[in-house]
Amino acid sequence: MTGWWRCRSVAGATFSEVLVAMALTSVGLVATMGALQAAYQQFGRGVLATRAMEMADSKLEAKRAVRWDQLLTEDFDQNGLPESLMHDDGTAGDRVAGDGIYSASYEQNGVTLNWTVAPNQGGNLALSGYVLLEARASYRSHDGDHELRVVTLRANAVLAGHH
Repeated sequence: MTGWWRCRSVAGATFSEVLVAMALTSVGLVATMGALQAAYQQFGRGVLATRAMEMADSKLEAKRAVRWDQLLTEDFDQNGLPESLMHDDGTAGDRVAGDGIYSASYEQNGVTLNWTVAPNQGGNLALSGYVLLEARASYRSHDGDHELRVVTLRANAVLAGHH
């Protein structure tokens, strides 16, 4: 009789206890999956935002580094030979034809970069004392469209102090 009582006291969990444990585990698992999804989305947005900022900063640094007479040329592969020329014709990223603001754009890895060179003398780069350089990077993430804008001035060293 003593042996039977001892076996009964070490019996396993009841069916209802197993169901409750499974329900609690399921709730915890669903919550964990939701947190992982939110973290993944934030990480993806952070990657795109960092890429957009890097592209905009890099473009402005490149425009600050070139000679004044090469501000409107584009050397995409960094080999010293320009592949294209910025334009003011109202196409391919240029907002208004003939407004004196030269524009170019490209898309890379989910980020669209538009940049402009705006001489202070209405489109005449040679006679301008300075230019306004602007880079706009836009991207789309799970929570909508985003755009960042970086702007700087660059003086014409030849005409510095004449205007």
